[in-house]
Amino acid sequence: MSLVNFRDPILGADPEGKRIRPGVLYRSAQPFPHADHTTLTLLGDHGIRTVVDLRGIAECEPADWAAAEAAGITVIAARMDPATDTIMAAMRTMTTAVDLGAFYLLLAEQSPDAVTAAVEAAARPGGVLLHCAAGKDRTGLVTALLLGLLGVPAEAIVADYARTGEALPQIFANLAERHPAALNDRAARGAAPAPLLAAPAEAMTVFLDLIRTRHGGSAAFLTACGTTADTLAAFRSKTSKEAIAC
Repeated sequence: MSLVNFRDPILGADPEGKRIRPGVLYRSAQPFPHADHTTLTLLGDHGIRTVVDLRGIAECEPADWAAAEAAGITVIAARMDPATDTIMAAMRTMTTAVDLGAFYLLLAEQSPDAVTAAVEAAARPGGVLLHCAAGKDRTGLVTALLLGLLGVPAEAIVADYARTGEALPQIFANLAERHPAALNDRAARGAAPAPLLAAPAEAMTVFLDLIRTRHGGSAAFLTACGTTADTLAAFRSKTSKEAIAC
């Protein structure tokens, strides 16, 4: 099976390609049941040379990206583990899309090393794929930070995030089969808060507002996480319309 929820978020952010170069950043759900020939073909067709895995270690299996690594694709583990006490406590009180947006901020704030590793990977030459389990929550917030770094309007970032809602039935079915203990599978079985079962636009709107009001925007937040100015500049340069393909 190929990757579910796979897309280039920059195409939606700048559909005419006037300012941002597409084909350098992609997002998806985790491979199911693992990366196979179809997955490798997809990665190759899109020039993807780096995969960033945002899942916690308990969510991963050795075979997930083994074939990709054997084919020379770099897989970087940027562990954004949802199973910490602080994050699980926030989940227990989550009831609305607003709560989900605040949860995204907490998850990002609690994972500075993972966020920095993801941005450093995104700045590497060639296409880069970001994914977590569903490709919605952790992937969504990191993608939003990267798009915000490029000056993409909030409404375009929100629209890209909300697109994941169309793929959730297939994503949850895959997770229910493979990961009985994973965060998003618990959502599929009804044991997680209702907002985690969807991709509500309001959640991403709230997250972006909080990044702006509490941290001064994506660039300031990423800098506080430990991302260097050189890395931010490298990602901006890579995605510039004037950038030379690597």
